[in-house]
Amino acid sequence: MSVLFGGVEAGGTKVVCAVGVGPDAVLDRTTIPTTSPAETLERIIAYFRAQRAAGHDIAALGVASFGPLDLVSGHITTTPKPGWGGTDLVGALRRGLGVPVALDTDVNGAAYGEHRWGAGRGQGTVVYVTVGTGIGGGAIVNGQPLHGLLHPEMGHLHVRRHPDDDFAGTCPFHGDCIEGLASGPAIERRAGRPARDLGPLRARTVELEAHYLAQLMSSIIYLLMPHRIVVGGGVLNIPGLLDAVRDATAARLGKALDAVPATARMDEYIVPPDLGTFSGVLGALGLAEHEYQRSRSG
Repeated sequence: MSVLFGGVEAGGTKVVCAVGVGPDAVLDRTTIPTTSPAETLERIIAYFRAQRAAGHDIAALGVASFGPLDLVSGHITTTPKPGWGGTDLVGALRRGLGVPVALDTDVNGAAYGEHRWGAGRGQGTVVYVTVGTGIGGGAIVNGQPLHGLLHPEMGHLHVRRHPDDDFAGTCPFHGDCIEGLASGPAIERRAGRPARDLGPLRARTVELEAHYLAQLMSSIIYLLMPHRIVVGGGVLNIPGLLDAVRDATAARLGKALDAVPATARMDEYIVPPDLGTFSGVLGALGLAEHEYQRSRSG
């Protein structure tokens, strides 16, 4: 194993760092808390420097981060996470480690990992959606993460309310977008208890979540026509939710896509991640490898 890569999945509460070349060749992995930008970045740099001292010298670093991000300058932009707006991720890590650094969103990173090694392997266009503390989506098209003026922000799509839901929403920007109505914090605030402990409120929560998430799934399908949608995040651990989302999505599509065979088998079309909770950090390793090859080709 002559060339090693570093991967960083930067989340709002924790950062996962890894050294290796893929899911079957991860030499080391650690988790650190997300605190202030200065402290967190210092600890990331210290980890990879320690790996270098142990003989695990990385040739490039991939970062899959919470955002929003400016992918040109390498900065976090208007994040609601206190203290992190304007943070220069790429510059700080490049100076600290002296290697090429690739940056993308956490969901694009997870999509890249699942497309290369996981549930989207062998598929053309793959979308990864996470439903947890926030809701976001990333897409791989022609083998590359999808970018435009910025990056996809699927969690801020507006959806039709469930007729029995008058919850105002939790999104600091929009209130009742999909993230504001269907994320983990939205479930907890609406139900008065966390998603992992819903008790008798589980059936109503599943109904509401399926109503909202099916709108997100059908919007993704109509806009991108992906070959597969991978859905992860802690909210999907609610028993029965994934099947309810599949059923609600099929009902919402109706007969509109009868000519698309993949959508006839929702259990094979909307699927959980094969890489589990490590889709993001493994995708970051893949992004690092791509950046390394790009830098060598000039």
